[in-house]
Amino acid sequence: MRIDGKLAVVTGAAVGIGRAIAQRLAAAGAEVVVADIDTNGGMQTCESIGAKARFVQVDMRDDDAVADLMACQPQILVNNAGGGPDLRPCFPEASVERWSASLDLNLRAPMLTTQLALPAMRQAGGGAIVNVGSTAGLGFGPHVSPEYSAAKAALIRLTTTLAPLADSHGVRVNCVVPDWVATERGIREREELPEAERGPALVPLDVLTDAAIRFVEDDTLTGRVVLLERDERPFFLH
Repeated sequence: MRIDGKLAVVTGAAVGIGRAIAQRLAAAGAEVVVADIDTNGGMQTCESIGAKARFVQVDMRDDDAVADLMACQPQILVNNAGGGPDLRPCFPEASVERWSASLDLNLRAPMLTTQLALPAMRQAGGGAIVNVGSTAGLGFGPHVSPEYSAAKAALIRLTTTLAPLADSHGVRVNCVVPDWVATERGIREREELPEAERGPALVPLDVLTDAAIRFVEDDTLTGRVVLLERDERPFFLH
């Protein structure tokens, strides 16, 4: 798919990964809808991009707000919005409402945006959806936030099950699964750790955005999952 001239929605684009992907899509010629609950950060992302971006304030846990967002009928959708393990208390200490909200944000929201995007993408002749997972969704060990890791695991599996949409709708769904990424927050948090606990260098932002852009552009990739580990080359899990 050629990105130039396409309309893209990037959720959670006020900071970090979402902002970087929005900037890359705009640099490739897309008109970008910057979607986030954070108005100040979202506007800063738009200012960093210029005329090719506009901000939409949206709580991705609000079905009506999500429906309004997706009414713009994008050809490119990046499901990046999510909340991580710093949102404590977590399951099972968290209330039902709290851990349910995490599932809504990290899994239900990308399922809803995908469902709402499909008709217009199909009518337009195709589209590309990129889900942003996390290594928290891999493996069999414990995790500080069970609801977050479970949602990310489900998002990865959801991606692979949707591979047939390429044939039925002309819509390709793929997933990037990053480890700890070198966003401003990630760099700050790593530097705050004792040196002995910092581990390998963080995943560079351009490595992540390269993977996302490839998933948008490469018409041969559908239902694929790429793992971006710290200090390692990207490789396909599926």
